[in-house]
Amino acid sequence: MMPEKIKFGTDGWRAIIAQDFTVHNVERVAKGQANWLLQKFESPVVVVGHDCRFGGELFAAAAAKVLCSNGVKVLLAKGFISTPMISLGVLLMKAQQGVVITASHNPPSYNGYKLKGAHGGPSSPVDIAAVEALIPNEFEATKETLAFWEEKGMLQYINLEDMYVEYMKEKFDFIALNNAPYKLAYDAMFGAGQNVIRRLLPKTTLIHCDENPGFHGQAPEPLDRNLQTLAQTVATTPEIKIGLATDGDADRIGLYDEDGNFVDAHNIILLLIHYLHKYKGMTGKVVIAFSVTDRVKRLCEIYGLPVEVTAIGFKYISEIMVHEDVLVGGEESGGIAVKGHIPERDGIYDGLALYEFMIKTGKTLKELLDEVYALVGYFVYERNDLNIDNDIKNKIIQKAQNREYTSFGKYTFNRIETIDGVKYHLDNGGWIMLRASGTEPLLRIYAEGNSREETLDILEDVKKTIL
Repeated sequence: MMPEKIKFGTDGWRAIIAQDFTVHNVERVAKGQANWLLQKFESPVVVVGHDCRFGGELFAAAAAKVLCSNGVKVLLAKGFISTPMISLGVLLMKAQQGVVITASHNPPSYNGYKLKGAHGGPSSPVDIAAVEALIPNEFEATKETLAFWEEKGMLQYINLEDMYVEYMKEKFDFIALNNAPYKLAYDAMFGAGQNVIRRLLPKTTLIHCDENPGFHGQAPEPLDRNLQTLAQTVATTPEIKIGLATDGDADRIGLYDEDGNFVDAHNIILLLIHYLHKYKGMTGKVVIAFSVTDRVKRLCEIYGLPVEVTAIGFKYISEIMVHEDVLVGGEESGGIAVKGHIPERDGIYDGLALYEFMIKTGKTLKELLDEVYALVGYFVYERNDLNIDNDIKNKIIQKAQNREYTSFGKYTFNRIETIDGVKYHLDNGGWIMLRASGTEPLLRIYAEGNSREETLDILEDVKKTIL
């Protein structure tokens, strides 16, 4: 029987641990990566690490041993690290590529394999496809130990967390942040950001900042429904004015204002553009994924900033950031990169930038959001993820692509876009989008309206129409 073909999705290869995500399959991917590196570079170097998920150390070691045995030098992180740490490490160590063993925000039964480029962000779609094409169907790894490869000079241990912490100290005024009247609460979701915040902001109220490879059974995705402890902590503690959350590998962000209201990625992208351009005088293109609110286009028009929309997957945004002057690049899912940092999503960096925004202006998140709403108008966004049979999911997407839906209950639309999924621009100024997830067996329904009630009503009408 032929082994399963390994395919990289929107952001890396992800699979269920012990089912498809096995040591043998990780070794196959590492062999494909080694083949690609040796075609492209002389004496290539790769940075390898893992986050807090179950089996991370085992899988990282398996990848490292295959790379070493194929003539690729490995710089291996000891202990868990975040995805931004790997990307920064690749850049600072002048390596050719990076590997992080993570399934990001997926449920705890998953693990994954992400590739990072020499520029300090996701490997390009072209390079990922090339590695994927070189993954062998069969591969027998050699049995040498990590100690063997270390003795041979093919493996070296590095401390990426120290490297990242020192880098962050150069980017932010931590004396000001640590003495700020506005205190911060941080929910690591049992993920890889926990040590960094503990070291950089020791006065922070910490939530779920211990190692738990099963994440207490909860997918470490920074959505409001998964962060109610953080929401309640912020809402009931007068001195805490901002709640920050990051996902399992700390590249995605979620925020709460001082009343415990969730601030989603659309609003965070708007806040970052507002801060960097209006307050700091910075310029550049804004690059957003297809599922991001059109209010970003409206704000950029007001500020005279160019905008580009990409397919969903941060690798597309990162590729533009490498070649062009980009101010902010962001996704609806909470992955956002900003000018002055690496071309990589980084939930901690983004959170600290907005914390700094509050401290410098003496304004709360609510007050800063009001400044944005005064420019682009108030809106509310929600997303429903439907775990439905694949055949039904595919039929819904096919109908959408064939433009068979003419309305969604009472909600009519005037324009359709199909960059990635199908987006309907509603007559009320909002929008609906249908898209199959690239990393999980889900149908995603996205909706934006002019109030929370309207947005929830839109979602209900969409579900009644398509199911």
